Amino acid sequence: MHLDFAQVTTDKRRMNETVSKLATQASGVLAGVLVLAAMPAFAQAASERVVLAPHRAVYDLVLDSGKPSGNIETAKGRIAFEFTGDACEGYALSFRQVTQLGTEAGPRLIDARTTSFEAGDGANYRFKTESTAAGAKPDIVDGTAQKSNGGYEVKLRQPKAETHRESNDALFPNAQMKAVIQAARAGQKTLSVRLYDGANSGKEVYDTLSIIGKRIEIEPAEKPLQRPEFGKMARWPVTISYFKAGSGESTPAYSINFELYENGVTGAIRLDYGSFALRGTLTRLDLLPGSDCSK
Repeated sequence: MHLDFAQVTTDKRRMNETVSKLATQASGVLAGVLVLAAMPAFAQAASERVVLAPHRAVYDLVLDSGKPSGNIETAKGRIAFEFTGDACEGYALSFRQVTQLGTEAGPRLIDARTTSFEAGDGANYRFKTESTAAGAKPDIVDGTAQKSNGGYEVKLRQPKAETHRESNDALFPNAQMKAVIQAARAGQKTLSVRLYDGANSGKEVYDTLSIIGKRIEIEPAEKPLQRPEFGKMARWPVTISYFKAGSGESTPAYSINFELYENGVTGAIRLDYGSFALRGTLTRLDLLPGSDCSK
């Protein structure tokens, strides 16, 4: 979702996964995996290239009362990120999600941060994620990924130095979001791609399924989007589900729903971790100066 997904999120998606993992440890009731990376894009037609647009965004989070939440009694939090760069120099993301969960065992504070850089052509990716829960020692994942011989190679610095290679290709976060935007422009209803974003100690890869709905015709409801450039801009409801590659599971590790604008910005979001869900409202959006990069 441009928050991340409008990566939000990466990226936003990795943040969502981290939140779910830490919440599982804190409450003992979760069994699954915020945030796709924030990936805005200016687009006019399906045949045109996607140009990611720099911006800052803030989303306020609350517990989705419409979904059973087990021992999670209350939840509130915030996502904030900054996305900069272009296809010539590459794209940088700074993302943070802070979530406070109210559980039967007491309050749990989860703080997850990500910085990443992806080449404009999607050939290489740098990432570092740091997450803490209830004041515990931070979990850190730090590494790089490089496309190679039809697959990709990952070199990790943390949690320990190691290298592994994948023979099957996968998209990095920005390339995934570009693909979703192109599919929406072209009128596709579904899109399946494999994603690598450094999640789960830097070793996991996900099969993703995007469901793209009909174009939304009503005016934007959220105040930051009530401006001329968004009033007539095309947008679609999108749900992206994430499945651990090779697991054979029919239930996603988690899923994200959002409104995807033609320029990649996302409005309202919903983060479903399986055992509970959060709803996010866009409360601030700053479009940053772009470049005239021709790639």
